Amino acid sequence: MSTEPYDIVIIGSGAGGGTLALKLAPSGKRILLLERGDYLPREKENWSPADVFVDNRYVSKDTWYDLSGTPFQPGVHYFVGGATKMFGAAMFRLRQHDFIAHRTADGMTPDWPIRYEDLEPYYTQAEKLYHVHGRRGDDPTDPPASAPYPYPPVSHEPRMQEIADGLRRAGYTPSYAPCGVLLDEADRPSSRCIRCNTCDGYPCLVHAKADAEVIAVRPALEYPNVTLVRNAQVQRLETDAGGRAVTRVIADCNGQRVEYAGSIVVVSCGAANSARLLLMSANEKHPHGLANGSDMVGRHYMFHNAIALVALSMRENPTVFQKTLTINDFYLGAPDYGFPLGNIQMIGKSQGPMFKEDAPKFAPGFALDQMARHAVDFWLTSEDLPLPQNRVTVNPKGEIHLHYEFTNVEPANRLRQKLQEMLRHMGMHPHLIPNRAYMGKHIPIAGVAHQSGTCRFGSDPRTSVLDVNCKAHELDNLYVVDTSFFPSIGAVNPSLTAIANALRVGDHLLQRFA
Repeated sequence: MSTEPYDIVIIGSGAGGGTLALKLAPSGKRILLLERGDYLPREKENWSPADVFVDNRYVSKDTWYDLSGTPFQPGVHYFVGGATKMFGAAMFRLRQHDFIAHRTADGMTPDWPIRYEDLEPYYTQAEKLYHVHGRRGDDPTDPPASAPYPYPPVSHEPRMQEIADGLRRAGYTPSYAPCGVLLDEADRPSSRCIRCNTCDGYPCLVHAKADAEVIAVRPALEYPNVTLVRNAQVQRLETDAGGRAVTRVIADCNGQRVEYAGSIVVVSCGAANSARLLLMSANEKHPHGLANGSDMVGRHYMFHNAIALVALSMRENPTVFQKTLTINDFYLGAPDYGFPLGNIQMIGKSQGPMFKEDAPKFAPGFALDQMARHAVDFWLTSEDLPLPQNRVTVNPKGEIHLHYEFTNVEPANRLRQKLQEMLRHMGMHPHLIPNRAYMGKHIPIAGVAHQSGTCRFGSDPRTSVLDVNCKAHELDNLYVVDTSFFPSIGAVNPSLTAIANALRVGDHLLQRFA
């Protein structure tokens, strides 16, 4: 079965694909958006910590394999809106430093083929589009911006304000975390966001999180030239005889083979699955995978050195919406350490059921609830290096094998020590407890929320997959627009950069269509 050709086929509806669809929608071009999942169900379980974090109700049933061949369930979610349906809506810009080659504890990061200044206008557009709340100037690493945040910072609740004040008195520079939510604190009765405790890591039942479905896909579908096909898992891309253009997109739609065609084809499946699709699309002209003459497809996988930690407050922490504070004092280094350490930010307020897997089997529920009432929750990210051996490959069944070696572990450990030193200034007990609910069960590499790399962009076809506009070097009509294009990852959440880049590539495609 086949359909009439489209002007552009976009595979994936997350931060990259969904945003690109909205950017191109006003052009009048025929746009097809293919999503392997469906709309995430709106149900009371959206707000249940037991369903979301303990039972993994919305996690894909995929099986991936690690370096040793051991199977694991990755923390991926396949829905309209992609990974943004479950993200914490932390919308950081990469710092100027991140775009330039720099030394880390374990080696050098590569140069980006663009600079921060090239992406800055699109960061500003992305912040406006995704309702980012924040305040410029508080963060010592905040890069220059051409406009203020479009929305005021999400206010600290009393316990978070005490923490911020304590840190400031101790000489640190805590700042408001940039947050993408549809919140109007000046008019709470009319605000879509109700400022609940089930935002970070949960789907939003009231559609008040600035995810790609709410912000991009649904508005794009208001244009008659945009079509969304759900439950369409793309199996492979086929090319013309010369191997220079993708001619057919082969998808499994509820068990039926369907072929689509587009003048432009955009892969936006997420770093691991975009690499998988290109590798599965090998043909005579591309024997090692589509666009893989450089042998770079699937390589340089990154996902941050991330640590989720719980500190116990000396008095109860009644905070509801906790993700309002960030600390970047050690992003570029520390007085006692010359290499970058990373970012500290809050995560969503933990609840008793989330401690179930880490608690002793005899721990009664009320004890876990009591622990949660005193919990203050932190998320630490340090940069991992884009090693060529850290890569996605596929087996003959098309299953993902993720080969990953950890790098820059010492900076991550030092960042944890820095947080430990801060605890006394925050009114905390001097202990930090791992919170594995945010880490994708028991296997660290299963927590793939920040996955990046695998199809890096660059000016040299021998060392990159994509050109500066995210078009495959070896094909005339194939683009990859998601976090795959990152040459390095920095130490902040990648979502806003993926969105800004989608807007940038959208401008390029509009010029190409003109």
